[in-house]
Amino acid sequence: MRLSPGHPVTSVVFLLPRGAMAATVRTQRRLAYWALMAVLLADLLALSDMLAVMSVDLGSESMKVAIVKPGVPMEIVLNKESRRKTPVTVTLKENERFFGDSAASLAVKNPKATLRYFQQLLGKQEGNPHVALYRDRFPEHELGFDPQRHTVHFQISPQLQFSPEEVLGMVLNYSRSLAEDFAEQPIKDAVITVPAFFNQAERRAVLQAARMAGLKVLQLINDNTATALSYGVFRRKDINTTAQNIMFYDMGSGSTVCTIVTYQTVKTKEAGMQPQLQIQGVGFDRTLGGLEMELRLREHLAGLFNEQRKGQRVKDVRENPRAMAKLLREANRLKTVLSANADHMAQIEGLMDDVDFKAKVTRVEFEELCADLFERVPGPVQQALQSAKMNLDEIEQVILVGGATRVPKVQEVLLKAVGKEELGKNINADEAAAMGAVYQAAALSKAFKVKPFIVRDAVMYPILVEFTREVEEEPGVRGLKHNRRVLFSRMGPYPQRKVITFNRYSHDFSFHVNYGDLGFLGPEDLRVFGSQNLTTVKLKGVGESFKKYPNYESKGIKAHFNLDESGVLSLDRVESVFETLVEDSPEEESTLTKLGNTISSLFGGGTTPDTKENGTNTVQEEEESLAEGSKDDPGEQAELREEGEAPVEDTSRPPSPEPKGNIAPEGEKPVDKENGEKPEAQKPSDKGEAGPEGVPAAPEEDKKQKPSRKQRAVEEIGVELLVLDLPDLSESELARSAQKLQDLTVRDLEKQEREQAANSLEAFIFETQDKLYQPEYQEVSTEEQRQEISGRLSAASTWLEDEGFGATTVMLKEKLAELRKLCQGLFFRVEERKKWPERLSALDNLLNHSSMFLKGARLIPEMDQIFTEVEMTTLEKVINETWAWKNATMAEQAKLPTTEKPVLLSKDIEAKMMALDREVQYLLNKAKFAKPRPRPKDKNETQAEPPLNASDQGEKIIHPPGQTEDAKPLSEPEKEIRSEPADTEPLELEGPRAESEQEEQPPRQKPVLKNDEL
Repeated sequence: MRLSPGHPVTSVVFLLPRGAMAATVRTQRRLAYWALMAVLLADLLALSDMLAVMSVDLGSESMKVAIVKPGVPMEIVLNKESRRKTPVTVTLKENERFFGDSAASLAVKNPKATLRYFQQLLGKQEGNPHVALYRDRFPEHELGFDPQRHTVHFQISPQLQFSPEEVLGMVLNYSRSLAEDFAEQPIKDAVITVPAFFNQAERRAVLQAARMAGLKVLQLINDNTATALSYGVFRRKDINTTAQNIMFYDMGSGSTVCTIVTYQTVKTKEAGMQPQLQIQGVGFDRTLGGLEMELRLREHLAGLFNEQRKGQRVKDVRENPRAMAKLLREANRLKTVLSANADHMAQIEGLMDDVDFKAKVTRVEFEELCADLFERVPGPVQQALQSAKMNLDEIEQVILVGGATRVPKVQEVLLKAVGKEELGKNINADEAAAMGAVYQAAALSKAFKVKPFIVRDAVMYPILVEFTREVEEEPGVRGLKHNRRVLFSRMGPYPQRKVITFNRYSHDFSFHVNYGDLGFLGPEDLRVFGSQNLTTVKLKGVGESFKKYPNYESKGIKAHFNLDESGVLSLDRVESVFETLVEDSPEEESTLTKLGNTISSLFGGGTTPDTKENGTNTVQEEEESLAEGSKDDPGEQAELREEGEAPVEDTSRPPSPEPKGNIAPEGEKPVDKENGEKPEAQKPSDKGEAGPEGVPAAPEEDKKQKPSRKQRAVEEIGVELLVLDLPDLSESELARSAQKLQDLTVRDLEKQEREQAANSLEAFIFETQDKLYQPEYQEVSTEEQRQEISGRLSAASTWLEDEGFGATTVMLKEKLAELRKLCQGLFFRVEERKKWPERLSALDNLLNHSSMFLKGARLIPEMDQIFTEVEMTTLEKVINETWAWKNATMAEQAKLPTTEKPVLLSKDIEAKMMALDREVQYLLNKAKFAKPRPRPKDKNETQAEPPLNASDQGEKIIHPPGQTEDAKPLSEPEKEIRSEPADTEPLELEGPRAESEQEEQPPRQKPVLKNDEL
């Protein structure tokens, strides 16, 4: 963590002497350091519970959840069944909900209330072909019609209905609960994967579902991009400046997506050379996947079952929803088994009318059933190559992703289509997207710092602006002219911000935001795509802005668009911009203007060519260009440019004189190629438009313009949006849906609490009834006590069976509290007797060690004694009192019957041990840090014994009287003289150890005398 810039720092200076000033400065620094540490610690403690982030890989059939938290880098969350993936299935009943595996198991019993594969209904209106396809695949579900939004909802019962967004919100809320249980802390930030082919309506539907669930979506990341990111993160060392083109073929349960990704290292201004992935091409098939194969198998099995019962005048199995749910589950299992075996026996017990079903299915039959599906396998590959403008020779490797790619026939057809020797299987086909998404979540979160990995995603569907205005076609003849301006081109990088400028408008007008050319989609895909018109924008207040600034020159109406990280388009604002020339004195020009230009350049006010060449910024930038209405009529024009995150003041001219189409951000294409190759900065300006900010056009012009400066005025224009593709939920409707889901969550929690209370009561009854017959419980209780407890337990068990279903949580908890209070004495006596042996043994050991320590302390000579008499007396008193308490309490306990409350309590034993241990530890710590006392010198000693290495150290040796300096000192007699006196204390030995060695020396005096005689 770092302190945010801009905090004021106040300095106080005192006039002090040099030494005092230095000390004061050190004190201030020390105080400031500790104050800063305290603030940082408080921030860390406040944020410690909100550091985790999560990702949700939303598949058609199942989802994977991953988290990142301190100490847990990128881990897949296990669900309640300890599985790494969870079915995207919800069972909705009147009073309860089920998710995941529990809901999947109920699909057979209650197929109408179990919702699956509902993601294909997101963002779809009632007439969409996918709605009809869902009805055909799952006829047991009743889809109602919403007249306001023209969408559908699930009609579970007359009182119970949910929209697809609400059902998805339930799933997201459940995924968050799994992540929070796994991380053991609350989580709010998430990155959610969506299919790359999701359009604007579908992406907004997912965001609305996340809002209902209370999740803060950091980003909607395309699942193919998340997979590519996961692949690159774990192979960072293999990425270099040489571009590597990798194809990911992802066939899941509901759809197929083929993606071409380019990996290479690029140079960034902030971190130098960093790895980057860029999406070059994408192809997809919305309905090609494992689910369609399972549906074909289900239909085949249903036909076999009807043939087996032919002639029995029974109804078709297809009319029985439960039987069809069983067949779909068996088809799923059969598809998995046939991927590894040539044939398998399909068998279902009690399929319908208590009739068992058994039939043999071979892999050849399965491949014949899905022959037309396998023919569609190469389709996404060709689409991806066309959008990337590449051929197969440029692809280095094809990597399989998704569960349906495990079907052998899919791999065979794909291998033939790509013309490679083998298909790459060196990635986790199920978890790659979840791991890539959680890495992106950690990168977007402020709580983590990860190694940079630049992600440049691609726009799937082009977006353009259309507007109409009157023009004079001939003298005196006026007509309407329709103009189209491409905002975001197909396969262009995003996120991006762009500004389109409408010139020659002086009154309120409107324009339309629509999808661009969708010719790459087939007729069926276009029908599924839905409305190609996004929004109609009505501007209000344009005329008033011109009246407000009559003496200013209009620079046009500028509309600021943003295609954010989630691929969702928004209109940030619309402004009417005016400029005029204001005369200034030369002095002001020479001082204030220069100072302003300097500050602007220091703080990034100007735009430099380096910024334009960096194609790895989070928000792409490109030079401004003019989008001509037509080559014949260059006067009718609208300006279009891309902007950075911070809006540039002057948007009427290009910020740098770079030629368009020659030097552009890496991997980025110019907005409109039909503007010509002439650099925009070199075009003559009839209106005297300003040049790039902070960069003068020429020295002569600078000198001429010195006496005047440009003043700019910006007026906000009112905007009215009319959404055309799919109306969004209003804030009130979103709030109602969120409250609806919250009420269901509270109801589920209350239900879980009640079930837990009932289970606890039932478990207590059975466990206690069993304990009453155990010897250790019979030993401490009388027959009457056991009969009373047994009777109360039996009555509670009967009440639970008869009235427990209607009992509230409070009633169940009160009943359990009564039984625990009744059995409290019995359990207490048993527990105390279990603790006695261990506690008493520990107390005896502590008493023995304490007594030995006290005895040793008293044996220390007075000269070396470090303990006072009061301290040793206190310890002796505590030891004696503890012995006395133990003996008295045990004697009293021996007199009591075992059925009475004991007087010897384990907590009292622990308290006595703590008091005794505290006294001993005090003395031990004192001995540990005590310093030895200095020794007084002996009065009879006139010289000190010279050290053995005195001559080596250059010290002067003092000789005894009568001995010359040349004479050798006799070492042996000196040793003898020092050892003979019994009361002479050696100087080398100190402390208690010296005493013990001194006492051992008299027996060794005889050998010394014998040596002296020799």
